[in-house]
Formats: sequence, C-alpha cells, structure tokens
Amino acid sequence: MKNSGIKWHVIVFLAPAVLVYTAIMIFPLFNTLRLALYTEVDQVRQFVGLENFRTLFGDPYWSGQFWNALGNNFWFFFIHMIVQNPIGIALAAILSHPRLRFAALYRTAIFVPTILSFVIVGFAWKLILSPIWGITPDMLKALGLKWLYAPYLGKEEYALTTLALISVWQFVGIPMMLIYAALLSIPEEVLEAGEVDGITGFASFWKIKLPLILPSIGIISILTFVGNFNAFDLIYTTQGALAGPDFSTDILGTFMYRTFFGFQLQLGDPHMGSAIASGMFGIILIGVCIYLFGIQTRLRRYQF
Repeated sequence: MKNSGIKWHVIVFLAPAVLVYTAIMIFPLFNTLRLALYTEVDQVRQFVGLENFRTLFGDPYWSGQFWNALGNNFWFFFIHMIVQNPIGIALAAILSHPRLRFAALYRTAIFVPTILSFVIVGFAWKLILSPIWGITPDMLKALGLKWLYAPYLGKEEYALTTLALISVWQFVGIPMMLIYAALLSIPEEVLEAGEVDGITGFASFWKIKLPLILPSIGIISILTFVGNFNAFDLIYTTQGALAGPDFSTDILGTFMYRTFFGFQLQLGDPHMGSAIASGMFGIILIGVCIYLFGIQTRLRRYQF
C-alpha cells in the first residue's frame, strides 16, 4: 500500500515554528521593505517608490554617512576574519589534541565571554581602557610599555579597531567550538592512514584535517559576515548612538538606529531608516551569495 503524498505529521510539527518565525522575522522584513517605498508629508503617508534610495545614495548628506558606515562595517568584518577566525581555528586544533590536560576547562574559559551581555562587556572594557580610572595605563607602565598606551576609544584612528578586537575577544569561542566539533568528527581511520604515510603533527593538520574542515570554515565565515553587518550593541554601549569620536565607529546598525528612531535634535524618519535597513539586507544577501558561490567553486576544484 502506497503512502499518501502529504505527510501531515511533518506539517503539524513544523507549523508552530514556521508561524513564530513568520511573525517575528518574515513579516517585519517585508514590512520594512514596504516602508522604504513611502514617505510622510504633513503626517500623510505617500508612496514615492525608490525615491528614498535615490536620496540615500545621491544626496551628499545621506550618502556621506552611508558610505562612512559601510566602510567601517567592512573594516569591522575584516578584523574578525583575519584575527578572530584564525585564532579560533588554532585554539580548536590545540584543544582537540588528545593528550592536552584540562582541555574542558580551557574550552569553558574561552567560551564564557560569548554568553555575557553586550552591556557588561562594553562597560567593562570602557572602564579597563579608561585613561582616568582604567587599569590599562598602570599595567603597561608596570611592564615598561607605557609608551604604547593611548585613549584607544577616544581617538578616531584607534576606536573602531579597538572595538573590533573587543568583539573578537568576546566571540572567538564560537569559531573555536564549531571547528573543534568539526575536528572531532574526522574519522580516526583517516588520521591513522596519514600516520602510516608519515604525516603527523602540524603536517597532519595542514594536509588532512584542514581540507576536511573547509565546509565548517566556510559556514563560520558566513556567520561572521552576517553577524558583523548586523552589529550594533557593542558600538552603542561603548560609544553611544553617535558612534564617536566624530562618527569614526559609526556602522550601518547605529546609522539606521539614529535615522529610524531619532537621537537628540535629530527627528526619527522610519521611512529613511527602512531604506537603510533594506540596503543592509541587500548587502548581506549579496555578500552571502557571492561567498557561497566562491566556497562551492573552491570545493569543486579541490574534489577534481
């Protein structure tokens, strides 16, 4: 007897999750895209099509802020890619060594910052780096390196990089754990075959383990890209909505927040804010598609 084409039990179990996801993610997304096509004149909403996007990219006032925020976002992402992910991979490789003692303790200590609140992390590091009551100047002085100290969060040339490194400290545990799980999933038979051929130590990681965990590295890179282009909390906690000094730490998240909700003397404009949010969505979507295509091409090259 043939089974019916519709598996009702699958629909029943998926329905609650789909409804919740639609209510809190899909509907707000499409509503934001819709708001970006309107403007408000004398408290009356009017359809203007793509006019808000023309203003965002064509008006010197708006475009200057947008490109500044986008450039800062790319720098924030770049720091994570060249610092956070390589360190996460290295830590995972070290902690996956079977002879390492207290590996579970080290994993826990590295992962704990990822579960801390952005508010706690932001204010803690703001206090640590403060030139008035922070411990950083005294620590560097004790080490004879006081000349290295600067008000890192107060100088335009240092502030964004400093915040990116704080974010790296907080979230390096995520790539570490994902790569650690990927390394543990490698069959022992593969590693033993490599040992028979004389591939051990670092050569084993470079020639055997690394190619096998490339899909996991690709996923981590995508998560890093999406997470960094949605960043907001750390910048807002440490530098405020104005993302100082002089907008040097302004990213698309803080730019959208100021525009949508308003700040101080700046009145909120939900329609321009929605246009910025739609631009963020488009950038993330294009970036993810390009990255997936690149990863797929590399994997095919490696296989053949």
